[in-house]
Amino acid sequence: MKGLVQRVVEAGVEVGGHKVSSIGTGVLLLLGVERGDGQNEAQDLCRKVLAYRIFPDESGRMNRSLLDIGGALLVVPQFTLAADTSSGTRPGFSHAASPDLAESLYGSFLDFARTSLGSERVKEGCFGADMKVSLVNDGPVTFMLSTR
Repeated sequence: MKGLVQRVVEAGVEVGGHKVSSIGTGVLLLLGVERGDGQNEAQDLCRKVLAYRIFPDESGRMNRSLLDIGGALLVVPQFTLAADTSSGTRPGFSHAASPDLAESLYGSFLDFARTSLGSERVKEGCFGADMKVSLVNDGPVTFMLSTR
């Protein structure tokens, strides 16, 4: 399982011209599910995302987590993160989980996050939809996390 973590001032998702969800200060997470991923990977990545110290402390050092600052989390499913880009000029998707498994683990990730942060602080994109994702990246600060 892969997660592209972006520290944001604000972020949002639109589907078909309608705002689906938005957050203020926090993390926009693009989540990719790979073959072989399961509940353990979803829970491990969720713990890491929530505890990853990417927010500044009083000295300006990245020393505080999403949990520490009381920020929000917007989780957007993105199967292209599971792409094989090792050869050629076109990505391959043989490493991506099946849509059914990916949707199930996306839901599990959201459940884990809501248990830790509270439902009001966790927002989501739309699985399988053509989404327009907007963000104001803070820093910019962006990290790729993986359970492998």
